[in-house]
This record gives sequence, C-alpha cells and structure tokens, in this order.
Amino acid sequence: MKINRYFLNAVLFAFSVSSFMPLLAQDSDDDVEEIVVKGKVLYSDQVNALKTPVRILDVPQTLSIVTDDDIKNQGFRELGDIVRYTPGVNTSQGEGHRDSVVFRGVRSTADFYLDGVRDDVQYYRSLYNLEQVEILRGPNALLFGRGGTGGMINRVTKKAVIGEEFGLVDFGADTFGAFDVAADYNWQTADNTALRVNVHVDSLDNHRDLYDGDRTGFNPTMRIEMSDQTTVDLSYEYADHERVIDRGIPTENGRPVESLEKITFGTSDINLTTLEAHILRANVSHEFSDSRKGNLTIQSSDFEKRYTNLYASGYDGTLVTLDGYDDPTERDNLIVSGNIVSEIEIGATTHTLLVGAEIIDTDNKNLRYDTYWSTTGNDKETFQITRPLDISVNSAGVATAVDFVTKLKSQTESDIKVKSLFIQDQIDVSENLKLLLGGRFDSFDITVTDIKGGSAESRKDEEFSPRAGIIYKPQDNVSFYVSYSESFLPRSGEQFKKLSSSSAKLDPDVYESTEVGVKYDISDELSFTASYFDSDQVLATPDDTGEGAEIIGLQVDGFELQLKGQINDSLFMALGYSNMDGKTKSGGEPREIPNSTFSVWAMYQVSDQLSWGLGITRQGESNISNDKPGLILPDYSRIDFALNYDVSEDLTVTLNVENLGDDLYFPHSHSTHQASVGEGINARLSIRRRF
Repeated sequence: MKINRYFLNAVLFAFSVSSFMPLLAQDSDDDVEEIVVKGKVLYSDQVNALKTPVRILDVPQTLSIVTDDDIKNQGFRELGDIVRYTPGVNTSQGEGHRDSVVFRGVRSTADFYLDGVRDDVQYYRSLYNLEQVEILRGPNALLFGRGGTGGMINRVTKKAVIGEEFGLVDFGADTFGAFDVAADYNWQTADNTALRVNVHVDSLDNHRDLYDGDRTGFNPTMRIEMSDQTTVDLSYEYADHERVIDRGIPTENGRPVESLEKITFGTSDINLTTLEAHILRANVSHEFSDSRKGNLTIQSSDFEKRYTNLYASGYDGTLVTLDGYDDPTERDNLIVSGNIVSEIEIGATTHTLLVGAEIIDTDNKNLRYDTYWSTTGNDKETFQITRPLDISVNSAGVATAVDFVTKLKSQTESDIKVKSLFIQDQIDVSENLKLLLGGRFDSFDITVTDIKGGSAESRKDEEFSPRAGIIYKPQDNVSFYVSYSESFLPRSGEQFKKLSSSSAKLDPDVYESTEVGVKYDISDELSFTASYFDSDQVLATPDDTGEGAEIIGLQVDGFELQLKGQINDSLFMALGYSNMDGKTKSGGEPREIPNSTFSVWAMYQVSDQLSWGLGITRQGESNISNDKPGLILPDYSRIDFALNYDVSEDLTVTLNVENLGDDLYFPHSHSTHQASVGEGINARLSIRRRF
C-alpha cells in the first residue's frame, strides 16, 4: 500500500476544490449550521456519516439514531440488539460468526462503517466505545460507494474532549454466566490536547450448550487543536475476539425442531472463530472560513480472521448429517477520504455544497478447507443425535475422524483499488422548499488470483450513482419528502473472495429505490416519521456463499413508522413498525423478509433516582429459503425489562431482563437446517461508577 501517493492525491483534490469555491459564489456571512442536540442530528461533530451536520428532519430518507444512553438503558450488547428495535431492518444469522443485517429485504455482511469509513470485515462489533449508532435505509452509494444496497450502519466512536476530565467504569454480569468490564477515561493533557481511553473485557456465555467466548477491546484517542481553525483526531483500536460458532438446529415439516433447542450441532474445540484487528485512524478538520470546512481521514487497518465450523446440512427425523469448513482470512485496508463542505449563496438560493474524494486499497487473502471425514472420504458424515453431539462414531457405530487440511476448496488473493469522486448540493430554494441533488463516480478495480487453480481474473467497473430528493416544509418542524437513489454491488461480492471468468464479464448488480415520507418534530424532544419505499434489484446472479447477491430480481416495497422521544417529563418512548412485501423474478417469496415487525420501548422516571423500562418486540413469520413458502420461521414476540436506580450522583445500578416470558423463538436461519434459537430469559445486573 503506497500511502504517500494516495494521501497526496486526496489532499490535492480536496483542498484544491476550496480554492475554486470563491469563483462559484461569494461566501455567505452565516456559519454552516451546527446542531448538537443528542440523537437529533447525524454525526453532530461534522466529521463523517452524512458528511454534513444534517438535522434528521431535513434528510430525505428514513434513518434511526441510537445514542450511548439508549444502549445503556436497554442493555444492548450487540448490533443485533439494536437492530431488533429498529423498523425496516432485521437480523440474519451470519453463520454464527459475523454481524449480518437484512436492510429492507437485502442481506448484507459488509455495509458497516466506523466514523463514516468502511468497516466491511466479517466479525461481531463491540459497542463499548460508541457515542451513537446510525442506521440508514435505502441505497447510499453517493456517500458510501459500492454496497449499501438496502441500507447501512455507521458506528460513531467516542472522541477525546479538550478542557474536561471525566471517567466511567461499568461492570456487569448475567444469569447465563457472562460478565463484562468497560472503562472510559478522558484526560486534559495540555491546553490544546486531550487523551481518551476506552477499554473493555467480556467473558461470553449464553443459553446454548457448549457456548463460550472472550472479547477484548482497547481504543485510545487523542485530540489536538493545532489552531482555532484546525483540529486533529488520532485513534488506535485493538480487538481480540474468540467465540464458539453456533449454526442453529435442523427443521422438520418446514419448522425448526423445538425438541432440539439445546443441542449444538458441532463441538467446542472445532466450532471456533477468532479475530485480531488493528485499526489506526487520523482525521484532520480545518475551517477555511465561517462557511467552509474541510475534512481529511486516513485509516489503515489489518485483520486476521478465522472461523472453523461444523453444521447440520441434513436431518431425517432421527439422524443428522454434518458438513463444515475452515476459513482463514487476512485483510489489509488503506482508506483515504477527503471532503469540503461549503455554504454559499447564489442569487436568492443558499447551497450547502459537499465535494469529496475517496481512495481505497485493499489486499485480501483467503483459504477455505472443506471437512474431510475418514469414513466417507468426503465432506459429509451422518450421526446419531446426542447431547452433547458425539462425532467420534458415525450413525453406524463406526469410529470416524475429521480434519480440515486434506480437502482444500479454494485459495485466493484479491487486490482491490477504488477511486471515487462525489458531489452533493442541498439547495434551500426558499424557507419551505429544499432540493437535494448529487452523484458519485466510482472506479472499482479488482484482480482475484486463484492460487489453487493457477489462474487470475480481473474486472474494472466504472459506475455513476445518482441521488435526488425534494423536501417541502410547510412549517419549520414538519417536512414532506420524496427521494430517489441508486447503489451497486460488483460481481466479486461483498468479501472479494472469488471472481469467476463468467462473472468477470458481467456488469454489477444495481439497486434502485424510491421513497416518500413525512417527518414531524412534535416537540424539541419528540419526533415522528412515516415513509413508503419501493426498491428494485435491476440485475443479480445467485451466489451460494451468501456473501453476494443471491436473489434474482428482488423487489421489495413497504412502509415504516417511527415515534421516538420524551412524551412528557416522566415518560420516554421509542416505537417502530414496518410492513414489507417482497418477490423474486420468478414471482416467489424471498427469504428473511418478515411480513411485519413491531417494537416499542418505554422508560418511565418514577423519581429522581428510580426509573423502569419495558420493551416489546414482535417479528412476523418469514421464509427460510427463497421461493419455498412451506419452509418458514414462525412469528414471535419477546418482552424485555429494565430497572435503573441512582444510588448517588456518581453511582447507578441497572437490572436488565431479556425475554421476560422465557419464550422459545427462532429469530433467523441461514438455511434449511440452521435455525438459530433465541435466548431464553436472562437477567443482567450492571454497576456504573462515574468520576
């Protein structure tokens, strides 16, 4: 990776743009509006995400913001917990080793971002160092490039704060046997610098046999005020994760087999995933004038990821057939992203103009070994079902053994280079009318070397992704909008692991979405959103890995409702509802699209010290496989509870109870015989000490 050339290209492009701005129009005397109301603005510190400090009310698409307070109050431990309370999105299994989200019917393992920068490696992301989580729905190629075909998730990390010194220690333990410790401390190191350190250690456990794991995260950040106009943020994050992989249970007669709910179809020494990651990031923010600001971000990261697993591939009511594989991946990323935000006046209109560029250089190395059973001489073997599962003898009572070195399925090395230019203009035509126009040009160049096969394939895609929106505001706290956007997914899929000769000849999959909606700020602390969307997949090719497009001609339409905020001084409420309908090119029903989802979370402040919360989530039934309506996940409801007590100004005790009714449910399934079993009742007690 040649950081010098990419760095200079980005700097020259971004900052040369600023020199031409005065030729376009005279600077406005007004500052670019900066609104920092928590949870009401996308990325309030103006660094990334939507690139400009935009009020949710003025964004012509559906989105949700979950703050660190929401995360603490509801006891969220994973991104999947947040998704469960978000309309229009639902979780996918991710083969038990990665975050996987279905955005408006489109499954993704790669549309994840960290402070607006791509974070597409497959792992379970921790929440210990987050300020907020932003979930956007609809294609988002203009701001984020390839992918984002159904939506995306951006995690906003905590930054060092100059002029303050504070700290927090959080300890928690639950009835499954898991425990966690997190610490957050901010130091004023000089008049113009500050250091902040976030760290966490988790010992994982849950309701399933054999499951355990550990996670460690360490994230120091430093902020330096170089001058009144220039700020530098430096960050390093280290992650070390290990956990047991659980691929779920088989189905029979089209439904998960409830009698098998406790059995893990694998072993604790084989079904393991590990991750070691190093992420370094530098951001420079410079104010050229009262109405022009520039940002430059450089991120370098390397990941070593491995997952090895057995899973049920067949079930006849008595015997189970096991399959599996070992999949190590190494990935190095260098991302350089720069943009200029300017507020200018042209005639009677005010323009918030965003111009930017991004360069990505990725090296990816991947191997996959299939299982090899000594008795069958191939990747599958059949066993009696026992608890725990005994894989030392097959169903006929013959001793067997499995290895992951005999059968190499694939070995590839991928080199990906992406260059992007984008421009977006939000035009205030009048106090009541805003227009949003923009587009992004991406040059996506990939070479995949098949080391096992002794061949290589390359493809270069050059795609333009438009975005347009109209926002009408009859009054300042109400907006009606209509928007259109596109995004694309290259034929190499989300994880760049393969590119066949036939795929290399095909254009990317293109996703188009139209959305109409209304947003209403009922008060400064309570907002309502309603939207209807229609999304079409223009092209697609099946992909049995589950890492690229796997549905041909997917069409999804539906509507979403959101209400969030303070109802009164004592009651906070977050309510969401979505109703979706999907079909494939053949006219059948696609997988993993619940006919409806509903969630509500209410937090009631009993006194200055005591508050309690109650949450209900409901997910309608959904297909396990495409075009197979008889193979379904049943609908389910779940109740969660929370109790907060402030022992003192600096000490808080919280009790969170998940699945209060201890109901058996199946939230998602990777395939026919891999239905995940939802967690039973679990109580977690946490103690937070501020100082």
